[in-house]
Amino acid sequence: MDARPENVGRTAKPQNDPVNYDVIVIGSGAAGLSAAVVAACEGQRVLVVEKTDRVGGTTAISGGMVWVPANSKMAAAGRSDSLDQARTYLDATVPKGLDPALREAFLKRGNEAIDYLESHSEVKLQPVVTYPDYYPDQPGAVLGARVLESVPFDAGALGPWFSRLRSPLPDFMLLGGMMVSRADIPHWRRFAKSPRSAMKVIRLVAQYLWQRTRHSRGTTLYLGNALVGRLLLSAIKAGVVIETETEVLSLLQDGAAVIGIRAKQDGTVVEIGARKGVILATGGFSHDPELRRKYLPQALGEGTATIGSNSGTGGLRLGLAAGGTIAPSQGGGFWVPASPYTDADGNKRYFPHTVTDRGKPGLIAVNRHGVRFTNEARSYHEFVKAQIEEGADACPAWLVCDAAFLWKYGLGRVKPFSLNPSRYVREGYLFKAASLDELAQQIGLPTGSLSRTVAAFNKDAKNGVDPEFGRGGDAYQRHLGDADVKPNPCIAPILKAPFFAVPVYPADLGTAAGLTTSKDGEVLGEDGKPIAGLYACGNDMASIMNGAYPGPGITIGPAVVFGYIVGRHCAAR
Repeated sequence: MDARPENVGRTAKPQNDPVNYDVIVIGSGAAGLSAAVVAACEGQRVLVVEKTDRVGGTTAISGGMVWVPANSKMAAAGRSDSLDQARTYLDATVPKGLDPALREAFLKRGNEAIDYLESHSEVKLQPVVTYPDYYPDQPGAVLGARVLESVPFDAGALGPWFSRLRSPLPDFMLLGGMMVSRADIPHWRRFAKSPRSAMKVIRLVAQYLWQRTRHSRGTTLYLGNALVGRLLLSAIKAGVVIETETEVLSLLQDGAAVIGIRAKQDGTVVEIGARKGVILATGGFSHDPELRRKYLPQALGEGTATIGSNSGTGGLRLGLAAGGTIAPSQGGGFWVPASPYTDADGNKRYFPHTVTDRGKPGLIAVNRHGVRFTNEARSYHEFVKAQIEEGADACPAWLVCDAAFLWKYGLGRVKPFSLNPSRYVREGYLFKAASLDELAQQIGLPTGSLSRTVAAFNKDAKNGVDPEFGRGGDAYQRHLGDADVKPNPCIAPILKAPFFAVPVYPADLGTAAGLTTSKDGEVLGEDGKPIAGLYACGNDMASIMNGAYPGPGITIGPAVVFGYIVGRHCAAR
């Protein structure tokens, strides 16, 4: 194991001889680190407790989008928005049922949270100017800049802490450890066609190779890894103590009030006091089999694209044991089609098919009858809703493409321009055949069904039309496509053998059902009153989106904002 960095201090003492902090945060994703940084900036002595050996949670492997309506950066990006416009959009896309005060707190304090973090920490965000809300034709939607992303981050600033930052999924990196920004992806696609793009790629690779002479992977971070990196550096500078490989067993209570935690470190049980409060930010219950069965659709099974374990001591369990309640949620979570695989350590994983392949031209999704069942370019959440509606017929669904598509865009774990996709075939992840009929036979579809479906699709695809499902019919779908393909960036025929397929199953990107809280993030008991000293944020808190997915970053946006709200409220107790 790597040497423990300076701010990872062992606070362990024998049981019943507690060490005391002002604030203890359980979990080190965007919500937990935001809360910790804010509480520390407000003058509190803060401890972050992380069960795994790496900091960052699911945020570190995510796209890192931060959805904050009417943020102060929108005007400079040429986009207009208002809180009333955002309310209109959320009214049109999010089911009612949760306390409206929670949504109002997010809307009214969202920009305040971003301004605070940028002025008090290393967090720096920039607007994604062109990234539409997921239902762009609904009233109140905008076409970009409501969503923010981290400014690229040089992780060399973390020093020895860089080795403690959770890495992105290997499938999202090139050359064994190089992250690529969204803005640079078109340059990689045009490498052989554009001298300007070729030079850009050569510079990026040269920079990466230099970084690898000093580090185990590239230090230029983007997406969720950059956001966590900036929050981690902020926590270090603010004096936050971070304990990894520490599992919280229970909360300490004085009557109903929460006064600390009971945890296991290096096999030793310790008690750690929290003078102001304990903040639950463990990322929800995606890895809790019992809670999944109770709150998520049966079709999801065990499929999750989140980081975690099945230990059963997550934030919701801790909150329930302390007297909290779980707020009901429409659907219970946020969905993504995901392809299963086995990682290098023999663990079953799920690759999330968010935006890299389904909306690109030259791919279709079919059910077990070899028939298309939905618009492939819809949001990942809507795609899985369609799978769930189809039931067993679309669980799994099959993403089908040709050789030209696989080379240009990749498919799931298979990266674009892959010279050796056969290794994925040998692994059983990717299916390959010389004809559509042969492919159908390999994946168990009825004879001739896939050929007929592709022929019908191709007939209209050559003109950029999808009369069956209207693919490419709104700004969000077109954003996912390839702007170089005309007249419809989401549609192209499937023509060039060999042909390929990958199965995708319904999975979650996070849970929406969570602990009932006040607008300040205080966990509420069965009587509706706050449990003194106990807070929740991120996916441990009932989502203000109530199981809907109206735009990019609607999990991390509220996580950061309520992390800020909770950090300040707890510090002021």
